Amino acid sequence: MVTLADVARHAGVSASTVSYVLSGKRSISAPTRERIQHSIDTLGYRPHAGARALASSRTDVLALMMPLRTGLYVPVMMEIAMSATTTARSHGYDVLLLTGEEGPEAVRRVEGSAIADAMIVMDVGLDDPRLPCLQEAERPAVLIGLPTETAEAADTAGLDCVDLDFESAGARCVEHLAGLGHTGVAVLGEPPAVYERGTGFAARTLTGLRAAAATHGVGLLHRPVDGTYAAVAAAVTRVFEERPGTTALVVQNEAAVEPLLALLRHQGRAVPEDVSVVAICPDQVAVHASVPLTAVAVPAREMGRRAVERLVGRLAGEAPRGTELIPPLLTARASTGPAPSGPASTAGSALPGPRVSVSAPTEDRRGRGGH
Repeated sequence: MVTLADVARHAGVSASTVSYVLSGKRSISAPTRERIQHSIDTLGYRPHAGARALASSRTDVLALMMPLRTGLYVPVMMEIAMSATTTARSHGYDVLLLTGEEGPEAVRRVEGSAIADAMIVMDVGLDDPRLPCLQEAERPAVLIGLPTETAEAADTAGLDCVDLDFESAGARCVEHLAGLGHTGVAVLGEPPAVYERGTGFAARTLTGLRAAAATHGVGLLHRPVDGTYAAVAAAVTRVFEERPGTTALVVQNEAAVEPLLALLRHQGRAVPEDVSVVAICPDQVAVHASVPLTAVAVPAREMGRRAVERLVGRLAGEAPRGTELIPPLLTARASTGPAPSGPASTAGSALPGPRVSVSAPTEDRRGRGGH
């Protein structure tokens, strides 16, 4: 196999000079460049993929930063990743998956090397520490998530973001339940670690839930919860002890869905006759639950597709498009119905007057919870 050193000896130049011709990193005189090209043709030298990438300054690879952190529902993350990979291949790109919790260092590594042309960033937090590096990087980046409280703030910061409108999703859940006469609602949220990190999608959902609850006179209680049966049982038992007038539950935790439905059956609470349940989750989770769930769909595939298409456009010279929030779509299924009328042994009476209450774990970091 002919090597770069062979070409250098044949052309009578140093190996670094051949490398500079291949990469275009330095200006080489026309006679020397022609002599090196003649040696390449004569010897039949074929640069390896890395050298070709250097020569064109393109790798045709997109880096997908998907840190697998505590509390995340991996199937949804992988659905986004699969959609991004499929879309990237349709545009001639491969995807490099980065799953470590490296933070800004991962951005610097991609930016300072030739491993990828651009970046897709997932698990975005409010005030995400990766943002300064992304804003300074030459390689374009698209975020699946919103690192600020509002889309306007993200646009002002010059960010390119795609996400579900989680604030509107939370509001839509409360609006649906209020329309059915429910005035006492409890929220089973993401695991505590998700809020402690200030994860954006969870914080924005709480903002929407609280605002809609205040508007519609609904008493709201929030409990972060791990997805195990024991954790769900402890949280739900506490909810009904503290607020016996609770007649509806909102679940933003895919892993908690089946433990919750099993627990309600065990407690003799019929869904939706005694307790209505609304979820924010992918359609396949809602449709295949033991009770088909009324739910706001998390469009994982759509988010992955749109992020890649934006990034491909950026690599083709398009300007950043700003923030794109996908409107939430709530589909009513068998898990919601009218609030029980009058006192009930399982659901209890309605809460006295509008009030929004948030559990302590969601207020220990800047007064907000934390995609």
